[in-house]
Amino acid sequence: MSGGRLPELKCLWRECLVATAASCRYRAGYGRMSLCRHTGAQTSFLAVPFTPVRVTERLFRQEALIGFPQADVLPRLSDEQEAMSLLATKIKSQQFVITSELTSPKGVDLSDLFAKADALRRYVDAFNVTESHRARMTIAPTAVARLLLDRGIEPIVQMTARDRNRIALQAELLGAAALGVRNFVFMGGDPVVNGDHPEAKPVFDLHANQMLGAARALCEGRDLAGNPLRGTPAMFLGATANPGAADLETELVNVRRKIDAGAQFLQTQAIYDPATLERFLEALKPREVAVLAGIIPLKSAKMARWLNTNVPGIRVPEGLIAEMALAADAAAQTHAGIGIAARTIRAVRNLCAGVHVMALGWDNHVPGILESAGLVVPVGVPEV
Repeated sequence: MSGGRLPELKCLWRECLVATAASCRYRAGYGRMSLCRHTGAQTSFLAVPFTPVRVTERLFRQEALIGFPQADVLPRLSDEQEAMSLLATKIKSQQFVITSELTSPKGVDLSDLFAKADALRRYVDAFNVTESHRARMTIAPTAVARLLLDRGIEPIVQMTARDRNRIALQAELLGAAALGVRNFVFMGGDPVVNGDHPEAKPVFDLHANQMLGAARALCEGRDLAGNPLRGTPAMFLGATANPGAADLETELVNVRRKIDAGAQFLQTQAIYDPATLERFLEALKPREVAVLAGIIPLKSAKMARWLNTNVPGIRVPEGLIAEMALAADAAAQTHAGIGIAARTIRAVRNLCAGVHVMALGWDNHVPGILESAGLVVPVGVPEV
């Protein structure tokens, strides 16, 4: 069917007509279609009529012969399992998860973003899609998230308090949920005065914990004003935390408010001293909330000093700065930075539910970091 339109295919789980095979998700490079977005099951694409179809659309990297089993072989999932995102499923099953970030571009050309996501999909469980990072206007993350889902990649949409009031926030969440987006992380957002539209008016109608409360209300079938919804969304809600905050008691109060408001997972500021995370967790006692430790690879001693000076809550120990300073050239600095990040991941692995890797332009080094940390098997090495 090269160059032609795919026939209408019907998912047997929900029996909803779809026009292309993109409506069921696949993992590129694994040589088969998998993970129907409705069932989450790792099976061949489920559709009728019951005849094989050879797909050669440009969406796929290679032809895939897709077979269609009878309906009685379909797995039966509970309503809760059906509504859960892949990220939520892995966290609830106590798998150690790895998240990372994709910076939305200024414009509609997503080729670079897709290339990064495709390169890391074997290593990363889900990607944060940033919302106008550093207050620089970019394409809306919800649109990017929907396109990532079409490529079989799990997104986490960042939602900031900076850019929308409570009406717009709830509308955006409902729209994203209707498009199949399930994961969200809420935060304040960078100040507009530091961005490329410094004359913009910051909104901050709701704080992060109030945004979480609004999202939780939607999941319970009502809006923030108490009005009932026609159709209830399913969402997996996240927030940020700063274990290295100068005022740890105040930070703990803020994080507990987020948890009480509905946060189900936390992504932390970058960790360089595992003891910092351990103290934070001992004080917080998060229980049912998954904590993903932030990891920012160091590129140089200069970067480490800049982080200490300019980013609240980040403290790179002097020993690590000295280790980076000993690197004689760029290659040695890269090797040292990868090694430090991998050691940190190994040290925090038993403390938390996963890690959130913020590569800051070092996306190509993420596989090496995770392989050195023992989280993934290097390509070409058989698993034991």
